[in-house]
Amino acid sequence: MAYRNLEIGNRGGVRTITVNRPDKLNALNRDTLNELTIAFTQAAQDDAVRAVVLAGAGEKAFVAGADIAEMHGYTSIQAQGFSRAGQHLMTTIERLDKPVVARIQGYALGGGLELAMACHLRVASDKAKFGQPEINLGLIPGFGGTQRLLRLVGRSATLELCLTGTPINAARAHALGLVNQVVAPDALDATVNALADQLAAAAPLAAAGILDAVLQGGEAGLDQGLEFETQGFALMFATQDMREGTSAFLEKRKAAFKGQ
Repeated sequence: MAYRNLEIGNRGGVRTITVNRPDKLNALNRDTLNELTIAFTQAAQDDAVRAVVLAGAGEKAFVAGADIAEMHGYTSIQAQGFSRAGQHLMTTIERLDKPVVARIQGYALGGGLELAMACHLRVASDKAKFGQPEINLGLIPGFGGTQRLLRLVGRSATLELCLTGTPINAARAHALGLVNQVVAPDALDATVNALADQLAAAAPLAAAGILDAVLQGGEAGLDQGLEFETQGFALMFATQDMREGTSAFLEKRKAAFKGQ
C-alpha cells in the first residue's frame, strides 16, 4: 500500500521502515501509529523478510515523541483510544517473530523512546538523546513507557527518567542497558546494516523461538519460563533448519537456513 507517513525499503532479507515526518521531528500522530501497525503486520506476513530496521527520517530525530498538537484537543476518551493504539503498535513490534533493530539518531523522546524500546535491539548515534518528558506536559507515558523502561533499566532509573523528564545522552543510555551499541553518526548506517544482515542470515525459526522464549517466557515465573524454553528447544528438532545447522557445523561449512 501507499503510505503518507512512512517509507519502506527492502535490501535482501532486511526491510527498513522509516517514519517520514522530518518537519515534525517524526512525531507520532494517530495516522502514523496506524500506518506503522499495518507496515509491521505486513512484515510479519512476508516470508522474504527476515529482519526489520526501524528508522526516522532526517538527522534531528528518530522520533521526538507523540504529536502534541494533535493530542492537545483530545478528550479523555480520545486520549484513551490514542494510548491503546500506541500500545497496540508497540506490542505488535515487540511480539514480531522476526528481529527488529531501532536505528536511533537525534531525539528519541516520549513516544519515540517507547517505540525504540518495543524493538528487540537498539543502535544509537552518540549524538542521540533519550527521555520520557511527559511529566513536563502534565502527563504520564501512554505507549508503555513506564512498563518497558522498568523492565529494561530497573525501577530507580525509570523513576528518574519519568519523574524528572530530563533527557539522557547515548553514553548514559548504554550504561543503563537501554541501547545495545553507541557509534559515531557516520558509522550508524554501516553498523545497523551489518547487524541487520547478520540477523537476516540467522535461522529464522530459531530466532522466532528465542524471541518467544525471552519475551513471553520471561514474563512468567522461572520454573514456567524454563519449561517454556525446553518446549521451544525440543520443537527445533522437528525443523529442517536444525538439521541443516548441525550438518553444516559438522561439515565445516556455512549453513543455508530456509525457515523450514
